[in-house]
Amino acid sequence: MSDLYWLTDEQMARLEPFSPGAMAPRADDRRVLSGIIFVNRNGLRWRDAPRAYGPAKTLCNRWKRWGEKGVFIAMMDGLSAKGGRTQDGYDRRDLSQSAPDGIELAGKKGDAGRLIDRTKGGMNIKLHAVTDARGRPISLFMTAGQVSDYTVPAALLDALPKAQWLLGERSYDADWFRDALQEKGITPCIPGRKSRNKTVKYDKRRYKSRSRIEIMFGRLKDWRRVATRYDRCPNVFLSTVALAVTVMFWL
Repeated sequence: MSDLYWLTDEQMARLEPFSPGAMAPRADDRRVLSGIIFVNRNGLRWRDAPRAYGPAKTLCNRWKRWGEKGVFIAMMDGLSAKGGRTQDGYDRRDLSQSAPDGIELAGKKGDAGRLIDRTKGGMNIKLHAVTDARGRPISLFMTAGQVSDYTVPAALLDALPKAQWLLGERSYDADWFRDALQEKGITPCIPGRKSRNKTVKYDKRRYKSRSRIEIMFGRLKDWRRVATRYDRCPNVFLSTVALAVTVMFWL
């Protein structure tokens, strides 16, 4: 049995609406997209892509062109808006909880244009995600590793969908953020910072569900190109993460 990855006809049918129109005939989408996924998941150089996927240059050029057009991010946004696939068709997203969180990914150089900053752990960037109640990402964004999580909620607010609860880690604790959530009709479930003079009450039993987003980040790191951040350009790296999310959670 071949170890190569191939998108099914059903999966291609769901991805087809997001493929940009071609001015001229192009290589088979199923073969090229399957190759792009294989390279990203295994952290290969484009030149090392198996021959079954066609010329490496074709894979690399398609990856760059579609990444610049935001195609891979559009795939994640479009499919997550519809919901995951079930035996009966698309299910509806369960947005009873949103869980924002962040992880740090290692980098080699310090460059503000690449969102890589020096931290105690070395040169890092942070990937932040908003997931539904099942731990499936619906929104992604990045910050430099040195940027405090305290500043993230401001950027997070506009990305939040309608939800009953929001489960967030302690670093998202801020009075103004809690007030903003309640104005949106969202009940915050966020532990208070240790520096608070007054203890913040939160639903500890519900908060245990936040482990799902930790599991999601762990699964993302199974993709070598995500875990090592071979792509230094933030837009290219975000395309890599969006592609991984699409394949693992929404196809």
